[in-house]
Amino acid sequence: MTVFLVGAGPGDPELLTLKAARLLASADVVVHDALVGDGVLAMIPDGTELIDVGKRPGRPVTQELISTLLVQLGRAGRRVVRLKGGDPFVFGRGGEEAAALRDAGVAFEVVPGISSAVAAPAAAGVPVTHRGVAAAFTVVTGHRQAGEPDVDWRSLAAVGGTIVVLMGVAQRGAIAAELIAGGLDTATPVAAVHSATTDGQVTARCRLDELATTEVRSP
Repeated sequence: MTVFLVGAGPGDPELLTLKAARLLASADVVVHDALVGDGVLAMIPDGTELIDVGKRPGRPVTQELISTLLVQLGRAGRRVVRLKGGDPFVFGRGGEEAAALRDAGVAFEVVPGISSAVAAPAAAGVPVTHRGVAAAFTVVTGHRQAGEPDVDWRSLAAVGGTIVVLMGVAQRGAIAAELIAGGLDTATPVAAVHSATTDGQVTARCRLDELATTEVRSP
């Protein structure tokens, strides 16, 4: 049986793809992350087994455990949907899960979803590209695991275009300082979006040099 690595989109259930909705309707078991919106989870039929593997403070769930679970469920012949916020392959660690399934000989299929990297700016009225202003955009994570190399924010500041930072709330002050040190204007406009595309969306706007002291909510 195939394991489906499905993108749940940015939060609004109406932004779920038709294919994702069809797979959720027919799944035996849905293994989901913490960032999957409540509206999306509400679409799953009663009787479907739900397994919450969301990584939260005080509730560590290792990636190895999740990958092992997917392999076990796939080998058991269950119709499995691995539901991940946004797109599985955009900072969703879907590549690691796909590799584990491949190595175990379990068939899988990736179903793309709308990433918050483009949905959140759009929902806040910010085009990531705009003629004469931004000819490109860069998506980067603000959260690094122990032992991973740091992002070279100063070099990134020189690239130009729009910079989209995911999971950057905790380090926003340090990120802003490095971008300014790399040459970005202190008055560069910033939009920080919480719960994008949902009824609870909150957008904080400030200058780059105000970001460290601006109240910004984590997902």
